[in-house]
Amino acid sequence: MPEKLFLSKSPSDSKNAQKIFSSSIRLIVILAIAGLWACYSISLYDHYAYTQSTGLKVDSIKLMNKATEDFTKHEAEVDDLLTRIEKAYEYEKARPKNVITTKMWEKLKDPEKNLLGGFLKFWQEKKTLSKTFVEEAKKTVSDAFDQIIGLESGKIKKSEVTI
Repeated sequence: MPEKLFLSKSPSDSKNAQKIFSSSIRLIVILAIAGLWACYSISLYDHYAYTQSTGLKVDSIKLMNKATEDFTKHEAEVDDLLTRIEKAYEYEKARPKNVITTKMWEKLKDPEKNLLGGFLKFWQEKKTLSKTFVEEAKKTVSDAFDQIIGLESGKIKKSEVTI
C-alpha cells in the first residue's frame, strides 16, 4: 500500500506524501539538533573553577609585571604559577562536558602560543623584557583569562536546573 501512495498521481495522495516527508525531515532535524546539543553541551557552573580562574588571573598578571627584571630572580615564582595553572587545567579536564574550557586552558598554558605559557618561555629565554612588551602581553593574557572566567560564570548553576 505505501508504494501506491508515491506512485499515485492524485493531488490528495501527493499532499499526504509531502506531509509524511515533511514530518520525517522535521524529526530528523530535531534528532540531529538534540544529538549535537548532547555532544557539545557544557558542564554546570563550578564555584571552585571560577575561583581558581580569577585567582590565577590576578597572580599571572602580578608575575608578568616582574618580567622587566631578570628571570632568574623569579624562577621559583614562575615554577609555582605553572604548577598551579597545571592543577587548574587537570581539574577542568576531569570535569564532564568541559571540552571548551579545557581547550581554552590548553591554549593559555601552551609555551608555543602567544599567551601566558609563551610569555613565560619568552621571558626565560630573553631574561628581561621591556615594559611596553609586558604591558601589551598582559592585555592579551588578561583577555584570555576573562574568556575562561566569563564562560564559567555564564554556565548554568545547579540551583537553576529544573527537570
